[in-house]
Amino acid sequence: MQKFPFDQIDDLYRDVIIRHHRASRSQPEVGDPDVEYDEYNPICGDRVVLQLRVVEGRIVEAGFKGEGCSITQASASMMTDALEGLTLEEAEDLADRFRLSLTGDGPPGSPTSGLGDLEALQAVRAFPVRIKCALLGWSALEQGIEEYRARPAA
Repeated sequence: MQKFPFDQIDDLYRDVIIRHHRASRSQPEVGDPDVEYDEYNPICGDRVVLQLRVVEGRIVEAGFKGEGCSITQASASMMTDALEGLTLEEAEDLADRFRLSLTGDGPPGSPTSGLGDLEALQAVRAFPVRIKCALLGWSALEQGIEEYRARPAA
C-alpha cells in the first residue's frame, strides 16, 4: 500500500500561499481597466476576474476579483503582485515561465527560476488536478492580453 504524501500537502499550503489567500492584496477593483477577463472553471466553481490598467504597453495597475479554493486565489494574488510595472510582453513571458514551472512542459533548460513567491506554488505539481487551479488567473491574463491586442486602435 502506498503511503499518502502528507509532507507534500504541507508544501502545498505553505505559509506564502495561505497568506496570499487570506489577505490578498489585489482584490480591490481596478478603476477603468483596459483589460478585464473573466475565467471560470465550471467543474469546481473557481473564478478569477482579472483587471489591468495599461499605459503605453506597461501594466500600471493589476487586480482581481475572485472566488474559489486557496490555490486559485493565492496564485491570482501573487500574479497581480508580480505584474505591476511589467510590459505586456514581460507579463506573457512570466506566464509562460510560471506555466512551465507547474507542468514541466517545454524544452530542457527552460527558465523557470526567479519567480519569487510564485515558486511556492510549484508544490502543486504533486497534485496534477490542482494545476488548473493555480493556472486559472494566468489563463485570464493570457486571454485578456490577447483580447486587448485584438481591439482596434483608438
